[in-house]
Amino acid sequence: MDSPRADPARDMREVLDRQRSAFLAEGPPALEQRRADLRRLRSLVLDHRDEIVAAMHADFGHRASHETAIIEMVPLAQAIDHQHRHLRRWMRPERRPVSMYFQPGRAWVAYQPLGVVGIVSPWNYPLQLALLPLATAVAAGNRALVKPSEHTPATSSLLERMLGEAFPLEQVAVFTGDASVGQAFSALPFDHLVFTGSTSVGRAVMKAASEHLVPVTLELGGKSPAIVDAGHPIEHAARSVAYGKLVNCGQTCIAPDYVLVPEDKVDAFVGAYDEAVRELYPAGPASDDYTSIIDERHHRRLLGLLEDARARGAEVIEVGVSPGEAAMRAHNIAPALVIGATEDMAILREEIFGPLLPVVPYGSIDDAIGYVNERPRPLALYFFGGDGPNRRKVLERTTSGNVTINDTLMHYAQEGLPFGGVGPSGMGAYHGFEGFKALSHAKGVFQQSRWNMSGFLRPPFGPVADRILKFMLR
Repeated sequence: MDSPRADPARDMREVLDRQRSAFLAEGPPALEQRRADLRRLRSLVLDHRDEIVAAMHADFGHRASHETAIIEMVPLAQAIDHQHRHLRRWMRPERRPVSMYFQPGRAWVAYQPLGVVGIVSPWNYPLQLALLPLATAVAAGNRALVKPSEHTPATSSLLERMLGEAFPLEQVAVFTGDASVGQAFSALPFDHLVFTGSTSVGRAVMKAASEHLVPVTLELGGKSPAIVDAGHPIEHAARSVAYGKLVNCGQTCIAPDYVLVPEDKVDAFVGAYDEAVRELYPAGPASDDYTSIIDERHHRRLLGLLEDARARGAEVIEVGVSPGEAAMRAHNIAPALVIGATEDMAILREEIFGPLLPVVPYGSIDDAIGYVNERPRPLALYFFGGDGPNRRKVLERTTSGNVTINDTLMHYAQEGLPFGGVGPSGMGAYHGFEGFKALSHAKGVFQQSRWNMSGFLRPPFGPVADRILKFMLR
């Protein structure tokens, strides 16, 4: 769609109506059409790779081309490949059992496209978190409207142009604009709405969608913990936590938000984490591979978290190589550990979304589990330890969206697993078959046989009905 628009709410509603009319007129797309659309979407990303890298670099102020390829393009391409490979099986009707009382009838579930899906994507992964839900919607046979973030204008504009060239307006449309456009978008009568973003905005999106009883998938965030078991090598845990924390400069919804370390291992963790950061970023925050914070507002927010922690008595330890103020890029902030954080500090209450990591000591594994369970359920949880009773306790007694054991972030890349939150960290799941099902209607179908027993349980009732009921209710 061309910008600016005199009345974006009206324009969006008109496109939604056009897409719904086209969907009803043409019916569900066949397997080969869906596969062709997925291939087109995959090729679109690869063909525009250099433009995508440049747009994200402009939006963030600095983002390494390798990081954009690894964390945006690779997961997206792999997800599309997975959908393309399994789509025939996903679309096949599923046979379901039929009670002996209704034999020889047949029952099955047919997965139908919902119609038109709305997608609201965030700024932190502006390509992947817009196009992966879109690929899922396409695989399920839907049409889609996409509202990318206003905080990444170069990438959002590029998405609008790319998708506009590749797909007709009646199939895929992109609407850019500020928060008011996002609010109007969320209030449209979609057949399903997928939102990725903060919990606070997710509440507003869900409220707006409820006016039309639009079902929602909410991928939110929260404070994802990493638990280091007492017997696990501290160097390994520190390296993995440092990587997961500092990818995209911590601007990741499943980044470790705090780390629980045995009381007698805190100093060892601090040293190992510092060494890991030095290995990852040899020039510190001035390294070419170190991403900048998205804008000045978020930069000030992160500095405010540190100032609040210091003022309330916490120790802030900058880790890794310090390049000096002269070498720091705009909106840059050095990785830091926060020791001695307490519950009255904002850094333990708010999702951090940056390269700052509180280290929380614990006594026993039960203490660590209790600490996690006293807080809202997180989007991700990380456990470092062997296959023993402590791991089993953590898996059984904590509830989170997903878990990675002995690493960070990697559950997200497993297309065979659903991805989603629980409670304040989200609602519903997508990726793989779960995504296909989330954006499909599972229609149950029962086919009655010409010869069946149900006729004996219709008026006028008599002795035969009595005998049948006696058998059924025995």
